[in-house]
Formats: sequence, C-alpha cells, structure tokens
Amino acid sequence: MRFLRKSFDALLDWRAATVPRMELAFEDRLRLVRRHGDFSLAYSTAIQDDLSYFGDADGYIAFSTKMGQHFALGDPVAAQGERPAYLRRFIEAARTPWFVQIGEETARVLAGLGYRINRAGIDTRLPLPAHDFSGTRNETVRYSERWLFKHGYSIIEDDGSVASHEHVKRLSDSWRAERVVKRWEMRFLNRPFRTSLGDGMRRFVLIDPDARAVALLDFDPIFRGGEVVGYTTAFKRKFAETTPHAEIGLTKFAVDRFRKEGRGLVTLGLSPLADIRESGFDESPFWRSMFSRAYNSGHINRRVFNLQGQAAFKRRFHGEEEPTYIAFKRATPLEVMALLRLCKAV
Repeated sequence: MRFLRKSFDALLDWRAATVPRMELAFEDRLRLVRRHGDFSLAYSTAIQDDLSYFGDADGYIAFSTKMGQHFALGDPVAAQGERPAYLRRFIEAARTPWFVQIGEETARVLAGLGYRINRAGIDTRLPLPAHDFSGTRNETVRYSERWLFKHGYSIIEDDGSVASHEHVKRLSDSWRAERVVKRWEMRFLNRPFRTSLGDGMRRFVLIDPDARAVALLDFDPIFRGGEVVGYTTAFKRKFAETTPHAEIGLTKFAVDRFRKEGRGLVTLGLSPLADIRESGFDESPFWRSMFSRAYNSGHINRRVFNLQGQAAFKRRFHGEEEPTYIAFKRATPLEVMALLRLCKAV
C-alpha cells in the first residue's frame, strides 16, 4: 500500500506545474525574516525543513508540494508593498496554488486575483503593553502562576545551559506519548520540535521542587525592520505527570517578561478551525460548513487533533482573536486530501 501511495504521489507531482525553486541559503532566509518577518509564521518559514522557496534576493514565498498540488505557507516574506507582486508571480508559475494560514492583507490581494477565501481559524494576539493580566477575567491565569510559586516551583529562562538536550528529549517524548496521535507530529503548519533553540528563539522552563525541569515553552521571534518586536509561541512540552498549571504559568511569566523588555506583541499561534464563520470574501460555503463540522466533531477531537482544547487554552488569556485564512481556486476533495497529508493530519 505504501509503495502504491508513493507511486501515485510521484505521478501527480510529475503532472504538477513546474515552479522555479530558489536556492536560498539559510542565512539569507534569516536575513529576509529579520527585515520583513512581521507575522507569526515568518520565522518558521525560514527554518522549517522540507520547504521550497520562490522569489529572489529581496523576498520569498515558502511552499511545499504534495500530490501534485502546491501549497504556500503564510504571507510572503517581503516588503509590505512588494508582497502583491510576489503573489502574482507565484500564481503565474504554480497555476492554482493554495495559500495556507495567511493574513487579511494577503487574502484581500488573492481575492482580487479570483481566489476564494475561507476562514481557517484564529491567531490569538496579546498587544503589549496594553494587554496585561489584571482584572477579574484573568484571575485564573494569575492563580496558576501563584499556585506554582506557592508549591515550590520556579520559572527561569534557559539558554540551553539548564536542561540538557537529553533531558529535553525525554520531556518531549513524555509529552508526545499523551497526544491524540502519538506516532508522528504534524508538519507544515507546525515544524518538528528540536531540543536546541534556533537563532533568536527564547525558552522558558518550569523547575519543580526537586530542581528538575518538568515543562518548557519555546517562542519564535517576530521582526520588523531588523528589530525583534514580539514573539509567538512555537512549542510547549512537559512530563505527563506535571501539574496542569504549568503551561498557563509559563505563558504568563514569559508574556510579563516580554512586556518588561518593551516588546510590542505576543501571539499564541493558530487555533485551527476555531470561530469559523463567513469570511467577508467570495468563499466556499461547502468548505465553511465542513471546517465548522470538523471543529465540532467529537471523533476528530478525540482521535485526530484536539481542536477545541487548543482554542480553549488560548482563550484563557483573553487576547485579540485575529482570523487567519485559506485561499484556493477550486478546493477539490483531492486537493484537500493533499493538504491533510502534507500536514500529516491523516
């Protein structure tokens, strides 16, 4: 069966439009992200393995190909005013590519190019310094941090000298064993976890009363004009038996640290298929209905991915919920299957 699937994929890829792939060095991708990486996925597009790049020395679109269909990830990493040109050039080369987890400005450009735009979920934003954890609605967040400190836990930032690579791997393996799908991690929208930090990333670690690192939270940087203006949550890991207050306390601690540093934004990342409603653009009512049904499906939440739990956790922090979009020309069942397989959702 695996041989047949690979052969079928190869046939579809052979029939796909040939997109010029730019040989963009890792250092050059990071250079462009530092200049133009002002959205949550920008850093991930530069460092995620197995992505291809379309563009030039001044900007790129990250994409991947599955079952003969090209899928662009996030917005173009380019100057704001130049992004429409990159989108047009990529569409001309790739014919009918999809665009996944894009922002409103990119969605607006694509709508003008004949694309259908559906909501794909929400990204929770905490604008700083305006957002803090005061007030009645944030009492549960404050309580989690207080509970940790009261019971002998501490939170520190780790540059790699506290929790060894071996310890972090054990911690990650323990976390993976509790996931709905244990055999693999999702890809594309998420990149695989690494025990070591990438350039500019930040890691916060929860230390238990026995001086053992029992949970961690990693952040990717968000850039504008060469400066770090904020961070987005990238990974969270913990030992299975660790208190449920760990993730909330770590998040609050890190956000407070970023606020004190004068950063302008923290984003908590995508809540897939949450708050599906009309996009305001020409869209597919069928796929809007299917996305909503998937989010509300007990089977999917129990057996594939805990969509509702993901959204509920991020809503604890009472941030601004910014819609993210998915754009396509046709959205045939074969194309949707290709995206699900690319993300390793099936």
